[in-house]
Amino acid sequence: MTPPRAEPELAVELRGITKRFPGTLANDAVDLTVRRGEIHALMGENGAGKSTLMSVLYGMERPDAGTVRIDGRETRFTSPGDAMAAGLGMVHQSFKLFDSLTVAENVVYAAEPRRFGLVDRAAARDRVRALAEEHGLAVDPDARVGDLPVGLRQRVEILKLLHRGARTLVLDEPTAVLTPAEADALFSVLKSLTAQGRTVILVTHKLREVLEGSDRVTVLRDGRVVARLVTADTTADEIAAAMTGRAVRLDRIHAPGTPGDAVLDVTGFGTDSVHDVDLTVHAGEIVGIAGVAGNGQSELIEALAGLRPVTAGRVTLAGDDITHASATERRARGLAYVPEDRHAVGTAPAATVADNLAMGHHRTSLSSRGLLPPAAVRAHARRLVERFGIKAATTEVPASALSGGNLQKLLIGRELAHDAPLLLVEQPTRGVDIGAIQNIHDQLIAYRDAGHAVLLVSAELSEIRGLADRVLVMYEGRIAASYPKGEADERTLGLAMAGAPVPAAKATEAVD
Repeated sequence: MTPPRAEPELAVELRGITKRFPGTLANDAVDLTVRRGEIHALMGENGAGKSTLMSVLYGMERPDAGTVRIDGRETRFTSPGDAMAAGLGMVHQSFKLFDSLTVAENVVYAAEPRRFGLVDRAAARDRVRALAEEHGLAVDPDARVGDLPVGLRQRVEILKLLHRGARTLVLDEPTAVLTPAEADALFSVLKSLTAQGRTVILVTHKLREVLEGSDRVTVLRDGRVVARLVTADTTADEIAAAMTGRAVRLDRIHAPGTPGDAVLDVTGFGTDSVHDVDLTVHAGEIVGIAGVAGNGQSELIEALAGLRPVTAGRVTLAGDDITHASATERRARGLAYVPEDRHAVGTAPAATVADNLAMGHHRTSLSSRGLLPPAAVRAHARRLVERFGIKAATTEVPASALSGGNLQKLLIGRELAHDAPLLLVEQPTRGVDIGAIQNIHDQLIAYRDAGHAVLLVSAELSEIRGLADRVLVMYEGRIAASYPKGEADERTLGLAMAGAPVPAAKATEAVD
C-alpha cells in the first residue's frame, strides 16, 4: 500500500485575520496559507485588503483578531524588525534605498560586516558580489544607487533581504515599474530562489505574470478570500471574474477613432535626451508611444508638458506656438497631463482627496469671484470619486491614505475633467486593478471620441495596441518607426523597440 503523500510544509499561515480602520473593515477573517518553496500570488482589486494583510504579516499593523504562524510557530510581530528576525523580508512598491550610497553600502546598511570594531567595506563588497552571483542578481557593488535604472534598484532591494537571511520574500507590485524584459529577468530570479527552498508572496495585478510565474493564487475581494486557485488549473478569465465579481473582457482592441484637425504638431523637437522628433496628434485620435524604458519617452512627454527645457524645434497646440511656454501657460491653452510619477509630480500627498481633485480647476470651473467655495470643491470631488470608482473613506482624508491604484484613479479623473483639447498621459493604468483598467480605457476612448487628442505612453504593449490609432516607437531618443493600428502587432513593435532595422516607409511619421 502506497503511503499518503506528505503535505508540503507551510512557510506562512494566517488564520482569521481581521483588521478594522475607522469606517473600513479592511480584512474580514482572512485565511492565507503559503507553502515553503512556492511563488504564491495574492490578487485583488485596489482596496480589496491585500496591502493591509501584508502589513499585518510584516508587523506594520496589528490585527484585531487572528493568528500569524511563520514556519509553524505562532508569532506576534510588533514591528518589521520582528518580522525580519523571523526570516521575512518585504520589497515595497516605493524602494527604501539611499541614492547617495553604493549598492554594497545599501545592502549591508544596519547589518554591516565588521573588523576590529569598524565597518569592513571590502568584506561588504565581497558579500554583495557573492550574493549577486549566487542568485543571478548581477549588479556592481560599487555603483551609486542613484545612478541605477529601476530594474537594478529592485535587485538591490532583494539583495538586502537575502543578506539578512530572509527565507520568505514579500514583493508588492514588483513589476509595476519594470520593462517586460526586466520583469522576465525578475521571475527567473524568483524561480531560482524558490528552487533553493525560499518562498515568495507576490502581490500583483498582472494576470499574465501570475499565470506564467506563480504556483498558487489567493484572491481577495472586499476584505474577504473569494478564491483559492492552483495556477496550472485556472485561467485569466477565472481570476479576473473572482477579483471583480463579474465577467471582464481582457486585452480588448478598441475600434479606431475618426481623426480631425491637428491639435499637437511637433517638428524638429529636441531636449538633452530627445533628438529631431516630428509627430502630430489629431482631434479624435490616440497616438501611442512604445519603447523600452530609457529611450526618451518620458523625457519627450515632460518637455511637451513644460517640465523640461527644449533645445530645438517647435511645438504648436491648436495652432498656438507653445515651444517655450511654461507648464502653467500650456495648461491654460488646453493641455492636460497625467505624469508617470503620481506621487512626486501628479499629486500632493499631504493634501486631501478633495483638494487634489480641485487642482487645476481652482482658477476656472470651481472659482467664484476669485474664491474657492468649499461646497463646490466637495461636490466636484464627490462627482469624480463616483465616476472613477476612487475608494476613499471620505474626500477629506489625505491623498497619502489612498492605495497606489486609487491615487492613479484620482489623477486620471482630475485630468480628464479638464476637458482639454490635448491629453498627455503616461502609464495610465500602472498599479491599477483589472476592473479599473477597463474603466480607465473606456474613459480614454470616450475622451478621444468626444474630439480630444491623446498622446499615450505605456510600458504595456497590450494597452498601446488596444487603445492607440497609431503607434510610434522610440529608440535611443528618436522616433524609430510609425505603424497604423492594424499593423502594430507585438512582434513588429518588439523588434522596433529593440532597434531592429525598420523599412523606410515605416520610419516616417504619418501625418494628415
